[in-house]
Amino acid sequence: MPLHKYPPKIWEALKLKQGIYARLPEHYLKSLEQKEPSPVHWRALGVKYRANAKTGHKERVQDVPIPIFYPPQSQDGLWGGEGWVSGFRYANNDKLCPRLKKVWKPQLFNRELYSEILDHKLSIMVTARTLDLIDAAYGLDFYILKTPKEDLNSKLGMELKRAMLLRLVRWDTELYPQDPVKREKVYNKYKQFQIPEEEAEWVGLSLEEAVEKQRLLEHKEPEPLFKSLVDELVKELTIQKLSEPQLVEKK
Repeated sequence: MPLHKYPPKIWEALKLKQGIYARLPEHYLKSLEQKEPSPVHWRALGVKYRANAKTGHKERVQDVPIPIFYPPQSQDGLWGGEGWVSGFRYANNDKLCPRLKKVWKPQLFNRELYSEILDHKLSIMVTARTLDLIDAAYGLDFYILKTPKEDLNSKLGMELKRAMLLRLVRWDTELYPQDPVKREKVYNKYKQFQIPEEEAEWVGLSLEEAVEKQRLLEHKEPEPLFKSLVDELVKELTIQKLSEPQLVEKK
């Protein structure tokens, strides 16, 4: 007899179909789908079969990703998909020596990056790969807006994306309010990324944050009794006032 009614592996999926989780917006639930990030620490072969160099026979091959550990501090910066890679090395580069465990970590830099949409300089911990990606995208804003969630792999990055998207939605009031010419220029430059405000508000929220947001949206304060009584009284006085002139005319 099984210990659980459902296997533990599908508990998370079942949770999203019950209670308040099921009432979350469809576009947000779709964003929770797990997708494979682009390879960073390994190179994909891109083929299922290749010829053996010695025999010439076709043999099956497969892409095996390298396990990568993303520490909590990676969520507070922009690491460009890099993380910690665990492995082994030989002492003194001698293969006759025993292997020693080693962890390779990316080199981090604290850099000031400027966001044109937010009109603000941000001090962010980045890697050399992140700086190359920002240069290739022609700026921090394009890098944040173009990069998918799984490749960005950063809570800070998703929060910046949400702030940028909301600023683009409310561009007529929040985007360079004191400079109309600059506002029009920046908006036309990034308007291709504009999405509805009701979707932009949910971008980058964790499941706990989304549940709390949904709870607040569904929560309604009970209407005080005196308010309904006052409304009824005002309605009665209005009807009485409208009927008074008619009675005078009849007399």
